[in-house]
Amino acid sequence: MTLAVRIPEELSARLPVEQRGPGLDRDDVRLLVSRGTEASHHSFRELPGLLRAGDLLVVNTSPTLAAAVDGRIGHARVVVHFSTRGDDGRWAVELRDPDGRGTTRARAGHPAGTEVMLPAGVRLVLEEPLSPHADRLWWARATGAEILGTLRAHGRPIRYSYTERDQPLSVYQTVFAVPSADGAGSAEMPSAARPFTARLVAELVSRGVQFAPVTLHTGVASAEAHEPPYPERFSVPEASARLIDAARAGGGRVVAVGTTAVRAVESAAGTDGVVRAARGWTDLVVTPERGVRVVDGLLTGLHEPEASHLLMLEAVAGRAAIDRSYEEALRGRYLWHEFGDAHLVLSAQNAHPEDCDGNSR
Repeated sequence: MTLAVRIPEELSARLPVEQRGPGLDRDDVRLLVSRGTEASHHSFRELPGLLRAGDLLVVNTSPTLAAAVDGRIGHARVVVHFSTRGDDGRWAVELRDPDGRGTTRARAGHPAGTEVMLPAGVRLVLEEPLSPHADRLWWARATGAEILGTLRAHGRPIRYSYTERDQPLSVYQTVFAVPSADGAGSAEMPSAARPFTARLVAELVSRGVQFAPVTLHTGVASAEAHEPPYPERFSVPEASARLIDAARAGGGRVVAVGTTAVRAVESAAGTDGVVRAARGWTDLVVTPERGVRVVDGLLTGLHEPEASHLLMLEAVAGRAAIDRSYEEALRGRYLWHEFGDAHLVLSAQNAHPEDCDGNSR
């Protein structure tokens, strides 16, 4: 799915909302709500009033890693984006060129055997492309140190040129992030959950909205490439599977917070729509043809017109609804990217008349 729209550069969120003015917090972003072809405009703080007792939010607990590390190929400077750690100890990596402005741009392909020198004498060797159809991401093996230690000592969060400056890692952690025992995490922030604050979570719980934690460690999503997602590590615990199935049986809506949460829970769902505990690797790509078996809604950000994630939105709500909502987002001057505004997409068949109250258009 490609939207026939262009996102003006000024609609890129260059700073986190809490840095845009005094007294602002993460939940001071805007929230576009889509139900069928109807759209309404809200503050994210209004979310508790837009959900109902019995609804359930599926949230991703993956923490964000400081996954960008400076390196050298010979005398040339590069930036390595560490994406996904494989079962064999190798890492999927993307090599990028510094652009002189503190960010990076895509780098031309590299042959197998390319060596990258990292800080503290760590040597990284490219072994084989992650996919036979693209050489942007490579499986690479490191010698001289354990990569997670290198990231902690020398890494910084991945950022792209639409942001204004580097930010501390804490800016990229969501309220749901839980450090994993093995140090694993996401190369890029599961950003749909960023607007949640502890205060807002407490209000949602007090109104009868439940939370089901899952984990999916996200890889890198190059600013220039819009490939379908590649395999990622996920986990849906038994307790969360039971919560999801109970909510559906009780007539509540299952709303995934982020495309990562959709991928995790749909990977654990059988053809009968029942969610069972699962863990491992998922290569599931949710498309309109495949559809969704569990989720009734998706809370996400605003995606680039070419992004593969839009197919997932279309699977939840239909093409007409997504086209209409993005027209509204542009008309309303919503902000894009990980520090931008939020979008709640509800399946029209699960929307109640009272859900359409508010500033509808």
